[in-house]
Amino acid sequence: MKNWETLFKDYLMYLKIERGLSNNSVKSYSYDIQNLLDYIDKYNSKLKLKQCDKQYMQEFIYKISKNINARSQARLLSSLKSFFNYLLFEEYIKISPMELIESPKIGSKLPDILSIEEIKLLIKTSELNKDHGIRNSAILETLYGSGLRVSELINLKMSDIHYFEKLLLIQGKGNKQRLVPLGTICESKIQNYISTVRISKKIKKNSDDIVFLNRNGGQLSRATIFNIVKEAQNKSNLKKTISPHTFRHSFATHLLENGADLRSIQIMMGHVNITTTEVYTHVDTKHLSKTLNAFHPRK
Repeated sequence: MKNWETLFKDYLMYLKIERGLSNNSVKSYSYDIQNLLDYIDKYNSKLKLKQCDKQYMQEFIYKISKNINARSQARLLSSLKSFFNYLLFEEYIKISPMELIESPKIGSKLPDILSIEEIKLLIKTSELNKDHGIRNSAILETLYGSGLRVSELINLKMSDIHYFEKLLLIQGKGNKQRLVPLGTICESKIQNYISTVRISKKIKKNSDDIVFLNRNGGQLSRATIFNIVKEAQNKSNLKKTISPHTFRHSFATHLLENGADLRSIQIMMGHVNITTTEVYTHVDTKHLSKTLNAFHPRK
């Protein structure tokens, strides 16, 4: 079992790469979780992860909340829930000690999205990488074309691609599987990468079935995907805050804009609750205005 500090470092990498949070947001989460680790180090230095239960967390929250305002308390609870949910997702724990501890609702930030033109620009720019252009453009096309999480992309297997049915079998959160349509453009780029680049690589034994490989024939890391996106952004001179997760947000938003129903988007995104998907109904107010003007009887 990893120690607290290692779990903390892994979690911060997850926030940056998988969730695509800004540096300021990551710092906020980092500050709150570091308070927990300092508390453990001071009072229970030998505390094991499985010993960190609801009662222990309530005691920690009570002590630290006496010196912070209500908004900071809400942020603290949100950070702690996020941290333990990550540990739950990665199967380090079987139940979160924060599960039954309520936190006040303080609103959520709407996700940043890219226009279709910006998506095309980023994918085209990624092709300019002299060493990995074919691979990188296929990666960005897959992130956008199928709305995958970074962890799902780097774990995508050759055996998960069903060309005849035009579907990808995705291993999502909690080992839950879902089928996502494989678009024509995305399929073309993946096949081009496999037939011109991947086929010539000396592949590591444990990566035989992995689709996207690094220069050494092994599985890509989350950090590599983040760097691919940042390189394309820098070369494209786009000023937005962009991460791999932005492609996933854009996938859902563009589907909604073009008439897809929320239930279908929920299934393709792998959201457990429809309320998670409903955030995309608030992203593009311009699209909502067009919808009202087109369909409302007293527009």
